[in-house]
Amino acid sequence: MATSEADEVREYRMAELAERAGITVRTLRFYRERKLLPPPRREGRIAWYNDHHLARLRTIAALLERGHTLGGIAELLAAFESGRRDVGELLGLPGAAASWPAETPVRLRPEALADYFQGEVTPENLSTSLDLGYLAVDGDEIVHLSRRLLDVSHTLVEQGVPLAAVLGAAREVREHVDAIAETFVTLLRAHVLADAVERGEDVGETVERLRPLATSVVDAELTMAMNRRMRAELGEAPPQGHSGKQ
Repeated sequence: MATSEADEVREYRMAELAERAGITVRTLRFYRERKLLPPPRREGRIAWYNDHHLARLRTIAALLERGHTLGGIAELLAAFESGRRDVGELLGLPGAAASWPAETPVRLRPEALADYFQGEVTPENLSTSLDLGYLAVDGDEIVHLSRRLLDVSHTLVEQGVPLAAVLGAAREVREHVDAIAETFVTLLRAHVLADAVERGEDVGETVERLRPLATSVVDAELTMAMNRRMRAELGEAPPQGHSGKQ
């Protein structure tokens, strides 16, 4: 089967790449020396660059326009690369858990992520996000694990909560929900799953059928806990039932 022109990886010599990126050859050499670019393909003494290098140069230009220093950009790129992992493994749930609903991932260019969290995309925050598994790198794009978590984080930052504090809270929440998940899994394993296997039922379907129950319990308990905390914070007395008075 012939490869279409759109499917081919375009390659450029250094001068052509610099021209397409809108920079000088000297600047391109400088970026390469600073290891801001992955190594080119070598063919004898000729170095061949491709569209991935061009995309990286455009990312660097966009980040520079947003006030990042070259040193900061180098740290950001290093954080992206250190978090590289198989995206399918990150987002997929193999085996019996495959029927468990996954979060909707979001693919972003690095500059788009920087715009989404104005001034908050630091190497430290990126490293934390990578460590939590929120971010992964796929070629020249960043994959965020969850549209819901991304939007919530964005809203909290807009409300004045530093992204570092949001990520710190996320780590604490992760520990608590892992414990809650273990409680429900133990409950199902002890009282439901064994009988389901004996009856020849699909374990994944059984778990999927019961999952909303766990979600409802957590949502109700969290709502009541938030109400208690906020009343205590505001110094309000708890409600005394329906007295008929307004």
